[in-house]
Amino acid sequence: MKYAAGALVAAALALPGAASAQDKDAKATIGVSIPAATHGWTGGVNFHAQQAIDELKAAYPNLNFVLATAGDPGKQVSDVEDMMATRNIDALVILPFESDPLTGPVKRVADAGKFVTVVDRGLSQPGIQDLYVAGDNTAFGRVSGEFFKEKMPDGGKIVVLRGIPTTIDNERVEAFQASLEGSGIEIVGMEHGDWNRDKAFEVMQDFLSKHSEIDAVWASDDDMALGVIEAIKQAGREDQMWVLGGAGMKQMIERVKAGDTMVPADVTYPPSMIATAIRLTADRFVSRAPMAGRFVIDSVLVTAENADEHYYPDSPF
Repeated sequence: MKYAAGALVAAALALPGAASAQDKDAKATIGVSIPAATHGWTGGVNFHAQQAIDELKAAYPNLNFVLATAGDPGKQVSDVEDMMATRNIDALVILPFESDPLTGPVKRVADAGKFVTVVDRGLSQPGIQDLYVAGDNTAFGRVSGEFFKEKMPDGGKIVVLRGIPTTIDNERVEAFQASLEGSGIEIVGMEHGDWNRDKAFEVMQDFLSKHSEIDAVWASDDDMALGVIEAIKQAGREDQMWVLGGAGMKQMIERVKAGDTMVPADVTYPPSMIATAIRLTADRFVSRAPMAGRFVIDSVLVTAENADEHYYPDSPF
């Protein structure tokens, strides 16, 4: 993991109540705003958020949490506004559904003097949040691109599925494209699949109808990868291409472990980062450690050789 502030290391590693500097009587209300479980990764986010809240409430009875999930940006904006107007939150932990629509509302929270932690999908305006917790999206794209170069030393034709329009999607795609420079690999199609299995299925069907030659697919997300694979199977073109997703879904890690030629690898991006963000934000109120900066979690290439290290059979994702 990478850390921008040394204080974050101790805070992140400390178990609730374990350190003498922890104040069990500290009072605060922390709002947590996350996307609804519309696909596997956000399902994992919801699971880990609730787990972290339950653990922190048990350790610190005077900490209150307001958890809201949203299926679209408009609902999330309303959730944040309600937390400010009726719940009098002292801090906000938010994983924005989309960057642009949430930037203004979150800025108003920060301008009101509340502590703000932004997770994963950054805001469109820099410097609003006190703390940023995310996976390394540049590394996610770079590691993916480097794997394509390794698998396709003679070049070839690929298609790319992007996620929801966000700063992290931009970071991933830019790093992926940069890593392919000089490789002879040509991106013949690139479309948004919105990190959604059904949308990815439709996008891949369109790619397959337009391109008679596709050597590989960067799906950039495991849910999208499953939709892509189903489209490829229905077209009867399984033997023509392979697919790289990402995030570490246990179903995909199982396929990597089994040596599935269509899924030769995966790239990690853990949904448990939301729990890290909630715990760090709580530490802002129950410890003396300053909380500010960036907490960035590395992305790792998962292959058959190390798949066991990244396989969690009891995980919801």
